[in-house]
Amino acid sequence: MDFKDSVYSESTVYAFIKSIFLPALRPAFCKSVPSIFYNFFFRQFLFSFLPGKIPVSRVDHPLDEKIPFIPSWVTIYIDFVQFWIRMLSFYIRRYGRRAYIPIRDFIYSVGDLYAYAAEAYTKNLSTTKRPFYIARPRFFLIHMVDPHLFCIPSLHVMVAIHTIIMFSVIAKKLGVMDELKEQAEEMRHGALAISQAILFVKQHSVNCIPAALYAMTCFSPDLFTQKEAEEFTNQLFSPPPERKKTPKSCKVHPSASPKSKIPEGDKEQIKKHILSLYYGFLEEKKTAKDWTEPLIRFLRTYKYE
Repeated sequence: MDFKDSVYSESTVYAFIKSIFLPALRPAFCKSVPSIFYNFFFRQFLFSFLPGKIPVSRVDHPLDEKIPFIPSWVTIYIDFVQFWIRMLSFYIRRYGRRAYIPIRDFIYSVGDLYAYAAEAYTKNLSTTKRPFYIARPRFFLIHMVDPHLFCIPSLHVMVAIHTIIMFSVIAKKLGVMDELKEQAEEMRHGALAISQAILFVKQHSVNCIPAALYAMTCFSPDLFTQKEAEEFTNQLFSPPPERKKTPKSCKVHPSASPKSKIPEGDKEQIKKHILSLYYGFLEEKKTAKDWTEPLIRFLRTYKYE
């Protein structure tokens, strides 16, 4: 696949402009963007200025010590917003009006996803120990805009997974799944890279990933099943396929992900823990009042700030 056919070659500005000026997309844009800012930024900053209003659990796990801090992964980490926006550009540019309705529904669903995750955040905040590292400007930006109180479930992982799910859903609706197999695989590795990046830049614990997988199974039970969660977890830390024609300037492409040095035994231990916790959440949900209850019960086993 040539880079010009890659989703990563797309402009996020193009999608932003189209979402504002196309009547078919504007209502979804006007509803979802406020939901994103309200449910993630506004609420998080509000809680950070009102300490004690909601309990805060520190959710670090001993396995986090087996994962090195690799600052160069920050490029992948902060790409998660552009990750789903590039998908909009790809479908709009490639399929035009045919894609407007499924793209509109996807934009709505992203706003819904943020509101869904907030159902857990507003009951119990969660944080981890992260290094105060500002040698790179991107880390300075992270410390400025992220109070680091919404760790469980990880929205980075949720958004990445939701994007690859909907990429395939839209392709099937348009009847083009066969011609987009390479792009779907590329997006899948992008989601895996983002899910790994949250660990390498120490913004999340290994506990945050199974919580996100569980949240996605609750949010999209027909599309992100237990089998999908298992396959996604088992592919973590796997090297992405090399793209010979990917420009070196495209630093966020999964094939350009920085290398990590984690012993194979530790990788397997981490993935085993992720699936074990995920299964536990699913089991508890069978008798829970709502989907957040297993997560809140888990958070309250950790020491409050």
